[in-house]
Amino acid sequence: MKKNKKALITGISGQDGAYLADLLLSKGYKVYGGDRRTASGSLWRLKKLGIENKVSIIDFELAEDTNIHNIIKKGQFDEIYNLAAQSFVGSSFDTPLMTSNINAFGTLRILEAIRYYSKHTKFYQASTSEMFGGHEDEDFQNESSQFRPRSPYAVSKLYAHWITDMYREGYGLFCCSGILFNHESPIRGNEFVTKKIVDALCKIKYANGKTLEVGNIYAKRDWGYAKDYVQAMWKMLQYKNPDDYVIATGKTYTIKDFINETCKKLNFNPAWQGKGLNEKCFDTQTNKLLVKINKRYFRPAEVNFLRGDSRKAKKVLKWKPNTNLKSLVKIMCEDEMLNYKK
Repeated sequence: MKKNKKALITGISGQDGAYLADLLLSKGYKVYGGDRRTASGSLWRLKKLGIENKVSIIDFELAEDTNIHNIIKKGQFDEIYNLAAQSFVGSSFDTPLMTSNINAFGTLRILEAIRYYSKHTKFYQASTSEMFGGHEDEDFQNESSQFRPRSPYAVSKLYAHWITDMYREGYGLFCCSGILFNHESPIRGNEFVTKKIVDALCKIKYANGKTLEVGNIYAKRDWGYAKDYVQAMWKMLQYKNPDDYVIATGKTYTIKDFINETCKKLNFNPAWQGKGLNEKCFDTQTNKLLVKINKRYFRPAEVNFLRGDSRKAKKVLKWKPNTNLKSLVKIMCEDEMLNYKK
């Protein structure tokens, strides 16, 4: 009888880590979750998915070499998914050193441990579309597109991406990077703009909440559903040859589009007035101010356009996204609305 595979997921307390753990458990894996000691009480996503007691949590510090080496040497995992990161782009401008130590060198520490102690382990690196930066002169970004990182976060993830590639080519390890475009869900963190929009507009609808304040509403993003995207992560490590893949929907929308779709789902009738920093959105039925612009939420270096071309993943991995923007907003709103209907 074939033994169950063992997988380590760093960042298991995050959105992607929780959904990936749920997927791997459904496939019979023994799942171990790497989580920082300082993140106690952060496992609410696992609890929400009903898997809190089905995974083994390990104290895992991306900034500590000895901790990582001991865990990987002892664990002899079949697969490691490195999803842990300082993942908020805005914060990276305030904490560039910490962001680099976690995102860039944390990845290197894991790869070194695999190289020395567990060469059979397959490794997945969570790369990001933010590495592409602004490509307004291109219709889409794929695996051959030029990288132009526009934040400390993006630069740190680009280092992790390239060092993963180097360990595959230079040391013969089975290493894959998934260049994932924006992917959202009901368990997205509130610091991310999609969840912030849904949360704030639901509060206005059901609890007389405060006006939503946002930055650049004309930034265009390719938004998918996180549950679809973790399927792609798993498929990468099951394929016979390691490689890098763009994971995206291929469709792009502005933040303003996301706001309008959320308003529609909540039965608001949005009307926009003004220009620039004075642009506002009102509900014409109640005359409530729903949205206003706040310059503090603009990035120091903005990425205005991202759209991914995932044809390679569709052809090789037989992966495709199953959730469009309208369905994604519906999923997120309906989950958030449950908080007001108890």
